Amino acid sequence: MPHIEIPAPVPGIRGLMAAKPSSGRRLSELAEQLLRGASPLSVAERELIAAYVSYRNGTRYCTGSHTAAAAHALGGDYALVEAVQRDPATAPVSERLRALLVLAGKVRGDARTVSGEDVAASRAAGADDEAIHDAVLIAAAFCMFNRYVDGLAAIVPQDPAAYDEIGAALVANGYLPQGGAAAR
Repeated sequence: MPHIEIPAPVPGIRGLMAAKPSSGRRLSELAEQLLRGASPLSVAERELIAAYVSYRNGTRYCTGSHTAAAAHALGGDYALVEAVQRDPATAPVSERLRALLVLAGKVRGDARTVSGEDVAASRAAGADDEAIHDAVLIAAAFCMFNRYVDGLAAIVPQDPAAYDEIGAALVANGYLPQGGAAAR
Protein backbone atom coordinates (compact mmCIF):
# COMPACT_ATOMS: atom_id res chain seq x y z
CA MET A 1 0.00 0.00 0.00
CA PRO A 2 1.43 3.40 -0.97
CA HIS A 3 2.61 5.66 1.82
CA ILE A 4 0.58 8.53 0.36
CA GLU A 5 -2.92 8.77 -1.00
CA ILE A 6 -3.08 8.31 -4.75
CA PRO A 7 -6.18 9.20 -6.80
CA ALA A 8 -6.68 5.67 -8.21
CA PRO A 9 -5.05 2.27 -7.71
CA VAL A 10 -2.59 2.83 -10.56
CA PRO A 11 0.65 0.84 -10.26
CA GLY A 12 4.16 2.18 -10.02
CA ILE A 13 5.35 5.65 -10.73
CA ARG A 14 2.21 6.51 -12.70
CA GLY A 15 0.10 6.35 -9.54
CA LEU A 16 2.57 8.52 -7.63
CA MET A 17 2.72 11.07 -10.44
CA ALA A 18 -1.07 11.29 -10.46
CA ALA A 19 -0.93 12.29 -6.77
CA LYS A 20 0.97 15.44 -7.76
CA PRO A 21 0.34 16.12 -11.46
CA SER A 22 2.53 19.24 -11.65
CA SER A 23 5.71 17.35 -10.78
CA GLY A 24 4.42 14.18 -12.46
CA ARG A 25 4.26 15.97 -15.81
CA ARG A 26 7.83 17.19 -15.45
CA LEU A 27 9.08 13.74 -14.50
CA SER A 28 7.30 12.29 -17.54
CA GLU A 29 8.91 14.94 -19.73
CA LEU A 30 12.33 14.10 -18.29
CA ALA A 31 11.83 10.39 -18.96
CA GLU A 32 10.64 11.14 -22.50
CA GLN A 33 13.68 13.31 -23.20
CA LEU A 34 16.15 10.81 -21.74
CA LEU A 35 14.68 7.67 -23.28
CA ARG A 36 13.10 8.92 -26.50
CA GLY A 37 14.74 12.28 -27.30
CA ALA A 38 17.63 12.83 -29.67
CA SER A 39 20.65 10.77 -28.63
CA PRO A 40 23.45 8.75 -30.21
CA LEU A 41 22.10 5.87 -28.10
CA SER A 42 19.22 3.85 -29.51
CA VAL A 43 15.95 3.53 -27.63
CA ALA A 44 16.88 -0.08 -26.88
CA GLU A 45 20.28 0.92 -25.45
CA ARG A 46 18.71 3.59 -23.26
CA GLU A 47 16.02 1.21 -22.01
CA LEU A 48 18.74 -1.37 -21.29
CA ILE A 49 20.55 1.19 -19.12
CA ALA A 50 17.30 2.00 -17.29
CA ALA A 51 16.53 -1.72 -16.82
CA TYR A 52 20.08 -2.43 -15.60
CA VAL A 53 20.13 0.42 -13.07
CA SER A 54 16.63 -0.43 -11.80
CA TYR A 55 17.55 -4.12 -11.46
CA ARG A 56 20.74 -3.30 -9.56
CA ASN A 57 18.78 -0.93 -7.31
CA GLY A 58 16.29 -3.73 -6.60
CA THR A 59 13.27 -1.65 -7.63
CA ARG A 60 10.76 -4.27 -8.74
CA TYR A 61 8.31 -2.00 -10.58
CA CYS A 62 10.95 -0.12 -12.59
CA THR A 63 12.90 -3.32 -13.26
CA GLY A 64 9.79 -5.05 -14.60
CA SER A 65 8.65 -2.08 -16.68
CA HIS A 66 12.02 -1.26 -18.21
CA THR A 67 13.05 -4.89 -18.70
CA ALA A 68 9.89 -5.28 -20.77
CA ALA A 69 10.41 -1.96 -22.58
CA ALA A 70 14.00 -2.89 -23.46
CA ALA A 71 12.92 -6.34 -24.61
CA HIS A 72 10.16 -4.87 -26.79
CA ALA A 73 12.61 -2.33 -28.24
CA LEU A 74 14.89 -5.29 -29.04
CA GLY A 75 12.14 -7.18 -30.83
CA GLY A 76 11.18 -9.31 -27.82
CA ASP A 77 14.67 -10.35 -26.68
CA TYR A 78 14.15 -10.77 -22.92
CA ALA A 79 17.20 -13.06 -22.74
CA LEU A 80 19.52 -10.24 -23.80
CA VAL A 81 18.06 -7.85 -21.22
CA GLU A 82 18.42 -10.45 -18.47
CA ALA A 83 22.02 -11.17 -19.56
CA VAL A 84 22.84 -7.46 -19.21
CA GLN A 85 21.23 -7.36 -15.77
CA ARG A 86 23.13 -10.44 -14.58
CA ASP A 87 26.54 -9.36 -15.88
CA PRO A 88 27.19 -6.69 -18.52
CA ALA A 89 30.78 -7.94 -18.85
CA THR A 90 29.57 -11.21 -20.40
CA ALA A 91 26.33 -10.04 -22.05
CA PRO A 92 26.26 -10.19 -25.86
CA VAL A 93 26.30 -6.40 -26.38
CA SER A 94 28.67 -4.06 -28.20
CA GLU A 95 31.87 -2.97 -26.49
CA ARG A 96 30.51 0.59 -26.60
CA LEU A 97 27.37 -0.35 -24.67
CA ARG A 98 29.36 -2.54 -22.28
CA ALA A 99 31.63 0.43 -21.43
CA LEU A 100 28.60 2.70 -20.94
CA LEU A 101 27.02 0.12 -18.64
CA VAL A 102 30.19 0.22 -16.54
CA LEU A 103 29.68 3.98 -16.17
CA ALA A 104 25.99 3.49 -15.38
CA GLY A 105 26.82 0.89 -12.75
CA LYS A 106 29.29 3.21 -11.07
CA VAL A 107 26.81 6.11 -11.13
CA ARG A 108 24.23 3.80 -9.55
CA GLY A 109 26.55 2.79 -6.75
CA ASP A 110 28.77 5.78 -6.02
CA ALA A 111 29.07 8.23 -8.89
CA ARG A 112 32.27 9.60 -7.41
CA THR A 113 33.99 6.38 -8.49
CA VAL A 114 33.57 7.19 -12.18
CA SER A 115 37.15 7.81 -13.28
CA GLY A 116 38.87 9.41 -16.21
CA GLU A 117 39.98 5.90 -17.15
CA ASP A 118 36.33 4.74 -17.25
CA VAL A 119 35.44 7.62 -19.56
CA ALA A 120 38.52 6.98 -21.72
CA ALA A 121 37.51 3.30 -21.99
CA SER A 122 34.05 4.39 -23.17
CA ARG A 123 35.60 6.65 -25.77
CA ALA A 124 37.98 3.89 -26.90
CA ALA A 125 34.95 1.61 -27.31
CA GLY A 126 33.30 4.15 -29.63
CA ALA A 127 31.22 6.35 -27.32
CA ASP A 128 31.30 10.08 -27.92
CA ASP A 129 30.76 12.74 -25.27
CA GLU A 130 27.02 12.86 -25.91
CA ALA A 131 26.64 9.09 -25.46
CA ILE A 132 28.69 9.25 -22.24
CA HIS A 133 26.58 12.18 -21.02
CA ASP A 134 23.33 10.41 -21.82
CA ALA A 135 24.35 7.13 -20.17
CA VAL A 136 25.38 8.90 -16.97
CA LEU A 137 22.23 11.06 -16.89
CA ILE A 138 19.93 8.08 -17.51
CA ALA A 139 21.63 6.17 -14.67
CA ALA A 140 21.36 9.14 -12.33
CA ALA A 141 17.72 9.82 -13.23
CA PHE A 142 16.78 6.18 -12.74
CA CYS A 143 18.31 6.21 -9.29
CA MET A 144 15.92 9.08 -8.55
CA PHE A 145 12.93 7.35 -10.19
CA ASN A 146 13.73 4.11 -8.33
CA ARG A 147 13.92 5.86 -4.98
CA TYR A 148 10.69 7.74 -5.68
CA VAL A 149 8.85 4.48 -6.41
CA ASP A 150 10.36 2.62 -3.45
CA GLY A 151 10.31 5.55 -1.02
CA LEU A 152 6.57 6.03 -1.41
CA ALA A 153 5.82 2.29 -1.70
CA ALA A 154 4.18 2.47 -5.10
CA ILE A 155 1.74 -0.28 -6.07
CA VAL A 156 3.73 -3.16 -7.58
CA PRO A 157 1.90 -5.61 -9.89
CA GLN A 158 2.51 -9.26 -9.06
CA ASP A 159 1.57 -10.59 -12.52
CA PRO A 160 4.56 -10.58 -14.93
CA ALA A 161 2.14 -10.06 -17.82
CA ALA A 162 1.36 -6.59 -16.43
CA TYR A 163 4.97 -5.56 -17.00
CA ASP A 164 4.94 -6.87 -20.55
CA GLU A 165 1.89 -4.71 -21.20
CA ILE A 166 3.53 -1.67 -19.61
CA GLY A 167 6.75 -2.19 -21.57
CA ALA A 168 4.90 -2.56 -24.86
CA ALA A 169 2.94 0.64 -24.15
CA LEU A 170 6.13 2.55 -23.29
CA VAL A 171 7.80 1.51 -26.53
CA ALA A 172 4.68 2.33 -28.56
CA ASN A 173 3.67 5.57 -26.83
CA GLY A 174 6.66 6.92 -24.91
CA TYR A 175 6.53 8.59 -21.53
CA LEU A 176 4.31 11.61 -21.96
CA PRO A 177 0.80 11.60 -20.50
CA GLN A 178 -1.74 9.78 -22.67
CA GLY A 179 -5.32 10.90 -22.27
CA GLY A 180 -4.53 13.11 -19.30
CA ALA A 181 -2.97 10.47 -17.01
CA ALA A 182 0.72 10.61 -16.23
CA ALA A 183 2.44 7.88 -18.20
CA ARG A 184 5.37 5.69 -17.19
